[in-house]
Amino acid sequence: MHSLKNVLPNGTPDSPAIDWSFMKHYKIAILPGDGIGSEIMAEALKVLDVVERRNPVTFDRMPGRFGASAWFETGNSFPDDTIALCDKAHAILKGPIGLGHEESKVIPIEEQPERGALLPMRRRYDTFANFRPVYLPASLSHFSPLKPEIIGNGVDIMIVRELVGGIYFGKKETGVNDRGLRYAHEVLEYDESLIKRTVDIAFDTAMKRRRLLHNIHKSNVLKSSILWTEIIDETAKEFPDVEVRHMLVDAAATHLCLDPCQFDVMVMENMFGDILSDQAGGILGSLGLMPSACVGPQKAYYEPSHGSAPDIADKNIANPYSMIGSVAMMLDMSFGMTEEAANIWQALQSVFASGYSTSDLSKPGTDCTIVSTGEFGDRVVAAL
Repeated sequence: MHSLKNVLPNGTPDSPAIDWSFMKHYKIAILPGDGIGSEIMAEALKVLDVVERRNPVTFDRMPGRFGASAWFETGNSFPDDTIALCDKAHAILKGPIGLGHEESKVIPIEEQPERGALLPMRRRYDTFANFRPVYLPASLSHFSPLKPEIIGNGVDIMIVRELVGGIYFGKKETGVNDRGLRYAHEVLEYDESLIKRTVDIAFDTAMKRRRLLHNIHKSNVLKSSILWTEIIDETAKEFPDVEVRHMLVDAAATHLCLDPCQFDVMVMENMFGDILSDQAGGILGSLGLMPSACVGPQKAYYEPSHGSAPDIADKNIANPYSMIGSVAMMLDMSFGMTEEAANIWQALQSVFASGYSTSDLSKPGTDCTIVSTGEFGDRVVAAL
């Protein structure tokens, strides 16, 4: 990837710091999704415009239908034309998908967005490693529902979740048994290769941070967790500088509330990661503060960790932080644009530090000015 270490923040085609003859071209599949997806995606693309204007890079944005909105238009949550553009893309930028409980009943079970679109995307591109940063600096600790003595110094955790194994991808069966009772049968299955590659990435991530890794498991009950923990212990010998701590998943849920600052990198299987990362969003004050990266051997997709919030769609009040943060992760992890990613994180934090916030983070006693989705995005652009 092209190094941007010598790029000036205010670079233009006339800036001597940028070699504009060394132009990179990237194709990005843009999948707004459902609910608030199109609103927050619009703000993310504003930020991408800034990056494109001041760097030797062009982004070919390829819009596609994905999720419930795709089903209503085509009868397929992950239609063939969207698959084709995702196949061509260097990276995928995806908004949230899904509908409310009652609305979802209209869509056949196998085509409901998570089953019909999201899991097939993960399977197709083998996006096995999910990175979910849980970050709240001390200056913004007032957003958290936790007491100041617990969260006052801020929190900085990276959750690494295995994403293409476990019970989500195991064999599934429903029916009526010989006693006339309806049943569901789902298999939680892992082999050591699925675990090992995720564990390796978690150790690599810990080496770049505080060199502390929490293995989150349930080995007192689940055989899969016993295998998971065995592979953690074996891999630890390859990373002698990383301290490994083993913690049961139920204990981890408790400790995330009581002492979240003890964690740095947490690694876990698919379902544990799904649940605990949402809980971690709660300790920040909103899932609106949690972007994510889903990385495979050849391709990655980037998305907010939250849902599509259909109840607030088209009201211009959604928090675009997670969507914009997902752009930062894409620039860093897929395109090697580390400095521009850092600029985006700094711009996001500066909007909050200047006393502005979206409605999801407002609470009694909070001294901040509530801004709309569009205004938050504009302020991020201005800060950039």
